Amino acid sequence: LPCGREGLTVLWLCREHLEEEQLLDGRYRLQKVPGGHVALPVLEEKLSQLQLPEEMPCGLVQIQDPVPSRAARRRTPAQKLRDELQRLLGESWSEELERDVPRAWQRHGDLVLLSEDGFRAAAWKKLGPALWETVTSALGARRLARGGRVLPDGMRSPSVTLLLGQDGWVEHVDNGIRYTFDVTKCMFSPGNITEKLRVASLPCSGEVLVDLYAGIGYFTLPYLVHAAAAFAHACEWNGHAVEALRRNLALNGVQDRCRVHHGDSRQLELRDVADRVNLGLIPSSEEGWPVACRVLKKGTGGVLHIHHNVETLPTPAPPQTLVPQAERGSLDGAGSDGEVHSPVEGSRKEKLGARIRPEWQRWAEAAAAQIQGLLAELHGQPWRTSILHIEAVKSYAPHVHHLVLDLECRPTLP
Repeated sequence: LPCGREGLTVLWLCREHLEEEQLLDGRYRLQKVPGGHVALPVLEEKLSQLQLPEEMPCGLVQIQDPVPSRAARRRTPAQKLRDELQRLLGESWSEELERDVPRAWQRHGDLVLLSEDGFRAAAWKKLGPALWETVTSALGARRLARGGRVLPDGMRSPSVTLLLGQDGWVEHVDNGIRYTFDVTKCMFSPGNITEKLRVASLPCSGEVLVDLYAGIGYFTLPYLVHAAAAFAHACEWNGHAVEALRRNLALNGVQDRCRVHHGDSRQLELRDVADRVNLGLIPSSEEGWPVACRVLKKGTGGVLHIHHNVETLPTPAPPQTLVPQAERGSLDGAGSDGEVHSPVEGSRKEKLGARIRPEWQRWAEAAAAQIQGLLAELHGQPWRTSILHIEAVKSYAPHVHHLVLDLECRPTLP
């Protein structure tokens, strides 16, 4: 349309007409084009309906990089996804399909990992590759994968399908630590970020760590990179995770301070080496407790970090034990940290205040007593165990919480 004072009235009338006919594309704004004209964004699929009065002289021009409107810049990723899918389906769009759009996903670099929920309706299958190309573009990614349930193979292997892209290797950065892994072969739990940050702040200078369930290095790396552990023994039996672990140690420049033990940690031959043992396996790491007791230094002992899922009664609890401010935990709602994108920004936090639930305390005391017995039996002398801290990592399921018990274990002097 002509620009300038004499063209303002024509521009205003033309815009009003296009809005009434629902032909304008709200994603883009009016913009100047060469020749002293102004371009109005028209929906491509509505061009056949474009019939302007003769008194509105205009021409059709294609703009390669149109300027987004303010409203478009304010749209959340979920809104952009919904709008692009609605545009793709046109008149076939329905409330049922809108409910079938995924509500959450993870982002790892240029790859987006969708949850298993969503895109189940038959209408999506008719779109073929165009569906995945639209989803990938709407979410600002280049590769797309879809998750499934964890396989019951004892290694927590993911059932992930690559929908768009050549391979599943990605890089993820947490707290300055670089993790690379294949999303189709290895699990990555963003909900553990609070525990990784806590581990990074522990005073481990000069200590030897044994990580019995290292995975791709979720906790091994924070101990080495930030907590200044002198050396780590990382145990892992999943070959795909071991490959990623070795890459991650090199990526972060700590490969010379870690020995990787590929195999079943229950068969680990180490003894009397550790100042600190990490048992990061859920729902329970109890199978690893005898090994943890065996690798602790028999002369000085050390600290065990025991992960466990504990069920909490939904009924009102009796009076609870107060713990110091420094020992307060926090719970992450399902899908946490900045790498999880859903219609609601961020994650829902359940505030625990300053209280440790009675079920948590009972579990911690029972674990401490059982480990004290294991240590005495193994070393042939009395040991004492002390509960240093109970950390609530996240809500794993309704009324089930992922906890970490910091347990100090020391031989009793004669």
